[in-house]
Amino acid sequence: QVQLVESGGGLVQAGGSLRLSCTASGRTFSTYAMGWFRQAPGKEREFVAAVGQGNIISVYADSVQERFTISRDNAKNTVYLQMNNLKPEDTAVYYCAADPTGWARRSLYEYRYWGQGTQVTVSS
Repeated sequence: QVQLVESGGGLVQAGGSLRLSCTASGRTFSTYAMGWFRQAPGKEREFVAAVGQGNIISVYADSVQERFTISRDNAKNTVYLQMNNLKPEDTAVYYCAADPTGWARRSLYEYRYWGQGTQVTVSS
């Protein structure tokens, strides 16, 4: 079983930045694709960003690709989401997820393991 723990959420003003972290258990982290998803109240969980097994290919939702950056440090079993120029519409619970296939995918249904989420709130 893989356990994922997110951290780094908080309250920021519009235009500010946050860096989310997700640390995974297990020695197979480097073979997994890692993704970030978010869910706002009353809305379905949506894709934000993902990075593949080789840390070469990354994909982003159109709404964040010029502002957010996903990266991973396999030595630390950690994936990051650097969020810049935050907007109120970015407010959501952000979830880290792992896909053992190693592909960077947009669909949440492809991810087998999930963290508990961390709240990001962006005020006007």
